[in-house]
Amino acid sequence: MSHPDFSLADIIPGQGAIILVDKPRGPSSHQVAAWVREMTSVPSVGHTGTLDPPVSGVLVVLLGRAVRLTTILHQDEKEYIALLRLQGDVPDAELCKVIEHFTGRIYQRPPKRSAVKRALRIREIHELEMLDRDGRLVLLRVRCDSGTYIRSLCHHIGLACGVGGAMIELRRTRSGPFHEKDCVTLHSLRDAVERARNGDEESLRKIVRSPLEALEGFPRIYMKESAADAVCHGARLSSRGVVSHDKFQMEDLVVMMTGDDFIGIGEALVSGSRIVPGEKGLVVAPRLIMQDTGVYPSSWKTYQARREKS
Repeated sequence: MSHPDFSLADIIPGQGAIILVDKPRGPSSHQVAAWVREMTSVPSVGHTGTLDPPVSGVLVVLLGRAVRLTTILHQDEKEYIALLRLQGDVPDAELCKVIEHFTGRIYQRPPKRSAVKRALRIREIHELEMLDRDGRLVLLRVRCDSGTYIRSLCHHIGLACGVGGAMIELRRTRSGPFHEKDCVTLHSLRDAVERARNGDEESLRKIVRSPLEALEGFPRIYMKESAADAVCHGARLSSRGVVSHDKFQMEDLVVMMTGDDFIGIGEALVSGSRIVPGEKGLVVAPRLIMQDTGVYPSSWKTYQARREKS
């Protein structure tokens, strides 16, 4: 039996969800996100790590409250497979030497067609290797900082070789912790949504991911339920509300948890080594709240009630 009013909002958690789409060549990232919004009927949909229309690969689509994570996830490390066409003949040894030179911190200026200001920027190329070569066609794997322009990188490699060169094809194979094998096509997502509308939600539930999966590299701090509501209202977390925590340094971003519940992301006011659970002292300032207020008991209201009775 079909359920025409079905919405993905019926099965995603309150903190939102992530769908990993294998973006095809042709549409823009914005168009792909719009199609996901239309398929799922979730009104708030965004994406991280924009891919140009000719580029394919991993596109992290955020749904519901997970859209709040956009600015944080934009900073995730990326990996690409690029096809470079050299405009002249270059010996293998010379090409490998040039490629090695581009590993590390490099200067880049956004292309003229870019939507951002064309200011000189520094990006780091963590890994750059030649996977294969067929004459003047060179297949490269690039692991790099977010915001690295692979087209510019290929152009500069060609210039350094003394013959010129241009990127002719590009695919993103990883964004943060997510690999291309984790992605689904738009057609597969459409099929899963249609099956869910007909009562079979299994396929769709396998596609929908928790926002916490995108934050696996961030340290965690676990708080008492009695402290959670105050934090959801914007209060800083005190050591008295801490149950346990991972290692982190002052000013690090930390994921705030209550049990298995994702409360939000905060900035560490002290290093983890200085936190003594149960003692005085503010330890984390909330920067992004993912949970509703009123879900957890309010210790402030309990304190006020005790004062009124006394």
